[in-house]
Amino acid sequence: MTGYIHSIYNGGMVDGLGIRSVVFLSGCPLRCLYCHNPDSWVKTSGERRTVDDVVSEIQMYTTFHKASGGGVTFTGGEPFMQAKFLTELLRACKEKDIHTAVDTSGHTKLENAKHALPYTDLLLLDVKSINPTIYKKITGANINPVLDMLRLSFELNIPTWVRYVLLPGLTDDIDDIKALAEYLRPFKNVKKVDVLPFHKVGEYKWHEHKLDYKLSETLPPSKELLETVREILNLSR
Repeated sequence: MTGYIHSIYNGGMVDGLGIRSVVFLSGCPLRCLYCHNPDSWVKTSGERRTVDDVVSEIQMYTTFHKASGGGVTFTGGEPFMQAKFLTELLRACKEKDIHTAVDTSGHTKLENAKHALPYTDLLLLDVKSINPTIYKKITGANINPVLDMLRLSFELNIPTWVRYVLLPGLTDDIDDIKALAEYLRPFKNVKKVDVLPFHKVGEYKWHEHKLDYKLSETLPPSKELLETVREILNLSR
């Protein structure tokens, strides 16, 4: 089986446990305001590669993976835009005893997730906001699929990290943050809420592709606000 790979970074340390190979699959249905990979939105924008080829590259770094408790993380784009390819990559990695993680927005058919999650050791689920209006403003999409994915991860008991980008003016409302903390409380499979400060590292890509970047004047959150939000969201973990 073949699919489109935007890029592979070997040496990632923020996309799951330990040192990881991070595989960026091409294609994404969302148009997040702060996306740092707009060049990966189109599914055919990457290089067409086989499952065996990708897994062989990952295996070159298994010494580092094993020594650090790491593995491979499949991200994007949105990896579920190539759901069958993703599932086969995960299956092949598990056959090689490689720890697997999937970083997803949750925007896919649940049937796709049901095929992939049995081969997933860690789910990184991007929850942009629990407020449906804010969620749509950030992504241009409906919040329901991400909540469906969260419930499925609970049913299948998949260890999950929720990822939350702290974006001043949109996701920094303390009432919304407390509401998210309460919503997540019953999900005992959520082991961590990873609060990520907004940054503009990928802004230049928007300009290169002649896209309208609306956050040029937005500043990163203060350290004080970041610590406050991390405390609220991880209080019950």
